[in-house]
Amino acid sequence: MSKRTVNITTLPLSPEQDRRKRTITYLVMMAIRLVCLILCVVLQGWWILIFALGAVFLPYFAVVIANASDGRSKLVEGPGDLPLPQIESKSAAQGEAESDK
Repeated sequence: MSKRTVNITTLPLSPEQDRRKRTITYLVMMAIRLVCLILCVVLQGWWILIFALGAVFLPYFAVVIANASDGRSKLVEGPGDLPLPQIESKSAAQGEAESDK
């Protein structure tokens, strides 16, 4: 059985951090969509087509990009996967010492 090395950079984002990152990404993309909608009304000519396509397709891309992985390794799936150091309490160590006498 191979032993994995786990360090802080391989841990995934906490659920709160992940949700915040995805929310900000989505809101930025929707702000860009709002600008596209406003420009569709203000501009004339073939520019309307470009901004209309942006307004139509940005919601799809916003969801896909916001839900994309952050690229961090997902090696650790739960606390049981982390190697924990074995720490003996003083009372347990004293109990073993007394039983050896």
